[in-house]
Amino acid sequence: MFSFPTCLPSLSKLQKASPVVAFNGARLQHKRRRTNPQTTLPTLPTSTFLHMGSQETSSETPFLVKSTGSESASTSSASQTVVGVLHLVVSLGIILAMDKFLKKAFVAASIKFPSALFGMFCIFSVLVILDSTVPAVATSLMNFFEPALLFIQRWLPLFYVPSLVVLPLSVKSIPAASGIKICFIIVGGWLVTLAVAGYTAIAVRKMVKTQMTDAEPMGKPSPFSNVEVWSWSGIFLTSFVGALLSPTALGTSARTCLPFLLSSTVLGYVVGSGFPSDVKKVFHPIICCALSADLAAFAFGYFSKSGLDPVLGSYLTKVSSNPGAGDVLMGFLGSVILSFAFSMFKQRKLVKRHAAEIFTSVILSTIFSLYSTALVGRLVGLEPGLTVSILPRCITVALALSIVSLFEGTNPSLTAAVVVVTGLVGANFVQATLDKLQFRDPIARGIATASSAHGLGTAALSAKEPEALPFCAIAYALNGIFGSLLCSIPAVRQSLLAVVG
Repeated sequence: MFSFPTCLPSLSKLQKASPVVAFNGARLQHKRRRTNPQTTLPTLPTSTFLHMGSQETSSETPFLVKSTGSESASTSSASQTVVGVLHLVVSLGIILAMDKFLKKAFVAASIKFPSALFGMFCIFSVLVILDSTVPAVATSLMNFFEPALLFIQRWLPLFYVPSLVVLPLSVKSIPAASGIKICFIIVGGWLVTLAVAGYTAIAVRKMVKTQMTDAEPMGKPSPFSNVEVWSWSGIFLTSFVGALLSPTALGTSARTCLPFLLSSTVLGYVVGSGFPSDVKKVFHPIICCALSADLAAFAFGYFSKSGLDPVLGSYLTKVSSNPGAGDVLMGFLGSVILSFAFSMFKQRKLVKRHAAEIFTSVILSTIFSLYSTALVGRLVGLEPGLTVSILPRCITVALALSIVSLFEGTNPSLTAAVVVVTGLVGANFVQATLDKLQFRDPIARGIATASSAHGLGTAALSAKEPEALPFCAIAYALNGIFGSLLCSIPAVRQSLLAVVG
């Protein structure tokens, strides 16, 4: 019979601690007993046994630990993702709902003033009041809406695209000679407005001699992933084939075409954003985005034998009961304006410190842009209706459309297209032009960029010069705000019409 070794108490402790360890320990003990029955197995501390045991022990034990850890980590990651998505949906949903409510209220009250601009002032005022009375609540509100603000910042160029996509329809009724004149006004006006804003900022800066301070850090949205590319590609292929097989499967052609036109637009932007910086200098992601949507529309028109124009008409219907892909994207423009309130509140200390440079430059450049466009349009013989349509060329799309709605006989599609093209010109050439004009001050560079090329120019410059981003964001918002306030005054509108002729 076998005699029990003296290490049995120690082994029993190990058995209680870990079945795998105990099993390997028993095998090791049995093996040694067969080799030399008279030798007793020395007592090993648990920690020594876990690290110095047999090969099977060292491989199986970490496996269990890693497996348990990975499962808990994946569960935690999944729960965080779900919470993050819900947070984004709720915060963004509140901003969109607020925008829709204000629009309906202003339409019901027959108020022509931009509803989103009023909402932006309200949000900014509430944040300022809370910051002076209950700072913790203001901070909590900023943190709560942070996911929505990052979402808007990440997809901002997409909200400008619909006007470029339907540009072939917008310019059909415009004579070639008028188109050339408009292009001249766009390029020349952008350059001169940039110079006016930049030199004004430098001149005021020299007078007030305010020292630069660090701006508040701005959150950056996450880059696009391969999963997003493949997901949107799958949506595009599935919906494209489905629309070909049944053109009115969702009730109308606009609704049926919406999924593949929207996914083609998003895919173009995602792919274009991944291009090397040298390529993006001449081929901006928004151009890739618009071309992608137009190619998808052309392909569908060709295979369905319906032609390009009806498909582009389905892209931007401007009918709330029958929206297209462009209507969905442009539905975010109001939320973009509301988001300005949070950006301005975050940089309120910077605005206060450099108020003289910022407000003087923005006011002068906005007035110059509006009246110089009206004057040059008259001098080159551009039709009055077209001249009025391109007056707010340096103001962001959402507010530019609100401004032209204050005038009669305008072409809103042309307005949006001109604004986007102005932004593209700025995005591609703003940095080189600022260097040529020897604008070194980040305040001057930021204000000049935003005042002449609004959001697209801001995105292009801030990607390479983050120190100019706060001034870009402030001037970007204030330029549209002041332009809207100015044009909402009947006397100013009449004076602009008088200059146009």
